[in-house]
Amino acid sequence: MLRFRTAFFLLGAVALLTACRSHSQPSEAWVGTWATAPQLVEPHNLPPPPGLAGNTLRQVVRVSLGGRRLRVRFSNAYGSSPLVLKAAHLAQSLGGSAIDPATDRALTFNGQTSVSIPAGEHVVSDPIDYPLQPLSNIAITLHFGTVPAEITGHPGSRTTSYLQSGSAVDAREMPEAVTFERWYVIHAIDVVAPGAAAVVTLGNSITDGRGSGTNKQNRWPDELARRLQADPQTRHIAVLNMGIGGNCVLRQCLGPSALERFTRDVLDQPGVRWVIVFEGINDIGGAMGGLEGALAVADSLIAAYRWMIEQAHNRGLRIYGATLLPFEGAFYYTPERELARQRVNAWIRSSNAFDGIIDLDAALRDPEHPSRLHPNWDSGDHLHPNEAGHRRIAETVDLRLFMD
Repeated sequence: MLRFRTAFFLLGAVALLTACRSHSQPSEAWVGTWATAPQLVEPHNLPPPPGLAGNTLRQVVRVSLGGRRLRVRFSNAYGSSPLVLKAAHLAQSLGGSAIDPATDRALTFNGQTSVSIPAGEHVVSDPIDYPLQPLSNIAITLHFGTVPAEITGHPGSRTTSYLQSGSAVDAREMPEAVTFERWYVIHAIDVVAPGAAAVVTLGNSITDGRGSGTNKQNRWPDELARRLQADPQTRHIAVLNMGIGGNCVLRQCLGPSALERFTRDVLDQPGVRWVIVFEGINDIGGAMGGLEGALAVADSLIAAYRWMIEQAHNRGLRIYGATLLPFEGAFYYTPERELARQRVNAWIRSSNAFDGIIDLDAALRDPEHPSRLHPNWDSGDHLHPNEAGHRRIAETVDLRLFMD
């Protein structure tokens, strides 16, 4: 009996000591500073020769928020077999394929420099101390082992990536590299930044950056990040771009539907506090069955928005609705689909269901022809804004939405 009591006392003491240590060393509060929405890469967007297996890929991203400690997330969400990273490095980009060698750091995974990412899974690097500056360009360089036939990535990078044969993770430059505008495997960068929070922009090709400039980092979420960093009251806010080109809300078009990916791409992002929903025009553009079919899609979109609002509120998030841009002249425009767009926008404006409204339709339409984009903001396809249009979208967002 004495032995039992002594053992019980010791177990209790250990538990108390563990609890005290846990209380005195709280877990780090992470917030995303850059992210992209993973999707199954279509065959025509797969890596060009020499391919990923055995070779080195350098990819450049623009972070929004700074910090002094970071981690990087990698995804094999759509692979049917493990993906092996033999090495992963992070460094300050100097433009093109060049990096600043003084800032180059090797990433580890549970203390190891290599990692195998199981099929359908993601991995997070060990945290490292790193003086990350806001709005800086960061190069993530990966040396691959075996890779699955199905690649997880993000084709709409609007940023040049560099693929070179063999191992070159710490190369200062890659002058012989094959270049293309796609991201593979990289998913997010998180930082420890006390008091910081993130806004997630959920959308389709407009949010993904169609119409913005290659390597200019001037998608409308990038422009919003610049505005937030320029204002002392919002300098603690990160912007996470979860746009997918060709994406739909209600069904799978390109990438998983917004409904399917809402938890992963929005609710589960570290430090998220606000959401901007700017998506639905591809659903309307694909509506069949004349006016009745178009209005049915509009009603289904409204129901989907209500579901997103409920899910966001259940997590304590504020969620803002952006009205859909005019699209007369685009390849899938019809008068019936325009009426569906008007129904959705009228609901966004009048229902008070969202916590706030960002009226992009009013900001970018042609006053003399309201069903068309203003020529100043039109990329030429009458669907996607040009670079000035992306700035216009960002300027329309009231920063007071993030000052609560």
